[in-house]
Formats: sequence, structure tokens, C-alpha cells
Amino acid sequence: MGIPTNHKAVLLATFIAFGGFLFGYDIGVISGCLIMEDFVDRFGEVGADGVAFLSSSRQSIITSLLSAGTFVGALAQAFTSDRFGRRGSILIWSAVFTVGTAIQTATVRSIVQITIGRFIAGLGVGALSAIVPLYNGETAPKAMRGMLLVLYQLQIIMGIFISYIIDLGTHYIHGSASWRIPVGLQMLWGLFLLSGIFFLPESPRHLLGTGKDAEARRVVAELNSLPQDDPVVVDIIEELEFGIRAENEGGKATWLECFSTRNQLWKRTINGMMLQFIQQLNGQNFYYYYGDTFFKSAGTQLDPYAIQSILGGVSVVGTIPALYLIEAWGRRNSLLTGSIMEAVCALIAGLVGHYTLAPNGTPADQLTKRNRQGGDTLIAFAVLHVFSFSVFWGPTPWVYLGESFPLRVRPKAIALGSATNWLWNFLLSFFAPRIAEKIGPLILLIFFGMLTFGYVYVWLFIPETKGLSLEEVDEMYRSGVKPWNSSGWRPSEKHIHDKAGTTTEVREVKEKDEDETA
Repeated sequence: MGIPTNHKAVLLATFIAFGGFLFGYDIGVISGCLIMEDFVDRFGEVGADGVAFLSSSRQSIITSLLSAGTFVGALAQAFTSDRFGRRGSILIWSAVFTVGTAIQTATVRSIVQITIGRFIAGLGVGALSAIVPLYNGETAPKAMRGMLLVLYQLQIIMGIFISYIIDLGTHYIHGSASWRIPVGLQMLWGLFLLSGIFFLPESPRHLLGTGKDAEARRVVAELNSLPQDDPVVVDIIEELEFGIRAENEGGKATWLECFSTRNQLWKRTINGMMLQFIQQLNGQNFYYYYGDTFFKSAGTQLDPYAIQSILGGVSVVGTIPALYLIEAWGRRNSLLTGSIMEAVCALIAGLVGHYTLAPNGTPADQLTKRNRQGGDTLIAFAVLHVFSFSVFWGPTPWVYLGESFPLRVRPKAIALGSATNWLWNFLLSFFAPRIAEKIGPLILLIFFGMLTFGYVYVWLFIPETKGLSLEEVDEMYRSGVKPWNSSGWRPSEKHIHDKAGTTTEVREVKEKDEDETA
């Protein structure tokens, strides 16, 4: 028996996680463009004083159309992933993203064109946000799946950070190059993912499900750097077949099954959706999307682009300890700690901003010392807020989502959680600038209220799943243990699958087959 090495699998997972970089970069890049002079001149409105400005309504439309596209894309990928395979689906949606970016870059003055481009790019981003974890989960070594899921979050944060750095460097350029360069670079990122067509293997699970057993065996052997007839490869293939067989028992799982009372699936699905909902209303995305505009109104002496770059760097630094804390502290404690830290930051920043900042539009030479100190205080707590999010609420809901469901309904349950994330991402990006225009920094008190609610919800309903297998999570939910006692819960059963003597032909149930037999 050979000793498997995971170098190829890890490199492959790292490459695919670049899909998270696309998502993060697109979130971050638009916030800097919104206050670039040429961008405002082309896509803004002319005020009574003859000066162009970008109204809150136009800001929200430009920003939120990406999120609307991601919601649709996350659902649409379910059809392409089965029909064209995971590999083919990644390539298709990378191409869609690249086309959307090209449309944005080629825009001259039409706000309709640039918003359509962002919607199309959003289709690709949303689809990849669901396919990438799915692909990694089916190809990565089991012992490393949790870490690779946090790596995906790290790639998102890296994308945001890099976009801030590029905005910082190009906003000095006169003319359309100031925003076309950072926006157009996304085509390069999309083409980079498209290059995977030359070396990406198909998911072994998908190959087995479509009857391509020999090719699945070859891919598994290649990922583990072992001969195809090695016992380790044989064991992995048997495990994959067992999983597909379990998933297909009783026919194809339906969406309604995610809300069934069996093993309290309804409670798990609701928990996954609620964590995604609370995550989006933590307040961090408000800084990501509108940070430049918001900090500019704070009257700080720091360049708003520099502040955004600092926020991006803090996010990257904060995600790194999450790789350790997600296991050392557990999921539940991470969420509870993050709720407290972020809530304090939102409360202080909101009140300080409301009572010390000058009215929006006040000339810099008319700002008092108190105004400037208030702006600096607001920014300091914004940085701490974003750091706390990156450590706790950034990765943890995704980790919880990926380990809380039995194999049979996991794809659909994760899709529901992801769709919830994108829905509230869209609503936040659409309404936040309008609300901030009316109440200013007090919008942070809304996030404070949501974080307080999040703490209570986690305490009452979210159990600790650290160190448990999927079967043990099932047992924990059946046991009825209270979430606040779940950290000390231990499984009473041995969850061993006896596959001896089992030979079953495995085939995925196709939607089209259901249509034909209906």
C-alpha cells in the first residue's frame, strides 16, 4: 500500500479557491470607483451648481446589481453543475464573469450598460461561490476540508484587499483610466480561472455518478500520487460510491426535504440561513461597499483610499488566526465572541459619528478639532469592527453551513444558505446608502441591534459542531441536547459504515430523467 501525498490536491484546491478572489475583488473595487472624479462625471448627475455628483440612488443601483446577479447565479449553477460537470461549470461561469467585466470596462457614459455588466459579472461570481466549495469538497483530502473552506474566505478577503491597493494607485490618474484599469483587471482574473481548462480534472464524485468509473479512478490516483490499483485508491472509490448511494436512497432529494422534521433537518436549515442573514447585517459590508464615501464625509485627514487599504489589510490579517481559532475555540464561541466585539464597535462608532462629525459636505477648512477627532475615532472602531468580523463572523457561518447536514440534502441546504447570503447582500447594498443619507452614522446602530440579536440567536439555537462527523451531528440533533450544553456533548454511538461485500452500481439521478418518467 502506497502512502498518499496531497500536494496536487492542495494546489488544485488553492487554484479553485481563486474564485473567492473574484468575488472579493469585485466587492472592493467598486467602492473606490464611486468617488473617482472621472467615474462620477460619467455616471453621475449634474447638480444646481453645475458640479457632477453620484446620488445615493445611483450608488445603490451600481453596487447592488452585482448582488442581484450573484443571487441568480447561485441558483442557476445547480443546473450546469450536473449537466456539464463541476469542471465544465467552473469554466462556463468564469467566462460569464469575464464577459460581464468586459461590458463594464467598455462603458462610456451609460449607467444602464455598466449596471448590466455588473449584473452579468454577478451571475459568474454567484455561481462560482457555490461551485468552488462543492468542487473542493469533492476533491480535497477529508482532513483538510475545513481549512480549505477558510482558505476560500481568505481568498475573498485577499481580493478585497488587492482591489483597495489598486484603487489607491490608480485614483491619481486623470481620465477614465483611473477606474477602467481596476475594473478591467477583472478580465485577467477571469481568464486566469479559464486557464484551468488545460489541467483541471473533473470531480471524481461526478464521474462516478455518470458511470465513468475508470476516469474517476484515474483522477483519484492522480490527486493522491498513487497507482490506480493501490488499496488507498480503491478505498477512496468505495467511500465515494457509498456516499452517492446514500444520497440517492429513496430517489432524488427535494428542496422541501431540507425542512423536514426527520433528524431536525428543518432546524439545521433555518440555522444555516439565519447565520448567513446575520453575517450580512454585521456591518462590515457597509464599510466594504461604501467605506470610501463614508470616510470622506468623516472629514478625516487620512486619504479615504488609504483607509480602505488599511481595512483590507486588517481583514487579511484577521482571517489568518481564524484558521486556528475555528478549531481551538469552536464555532459557537467564535460567533458569540464576535457578536460582542463587533456590537461594541458599531455602538461606539455610530454614537461618536453622530455627535461629533460635521454635516456631510462641510469644507475641510471649516472642520473643527472635535470634528476631526470624531472622524478618526469612527475610523479606529471601524478597523476593529472589520478585524473582529474577519476573525469570527467571516468564516464561521460558512464552516457551520458545510458541516451541519447529511450528505443526502447537503447540496440543497448549502444552496439555501448561500442564496440567503446573496439576497441580504443585495438588500444591504441597495438600501444602505439611502439609509445612510438620511441618518448618517446612526446606521451603525442598526448593525448594533442585529449583532445583539445575533448573540441571542447563537446562544439559544446554534450548537457546537466542532470535531463531530456528519453522523455524530445527526445524533446530537436527535438527542435534543440544548445548544448551550452542546460543547460538552459526546456521541454515544460508533458511526462505522460496513461496506463489506457491497457492490452497487451508482448513478446520479438526473433532473431530465425525472422529467421523462413524470
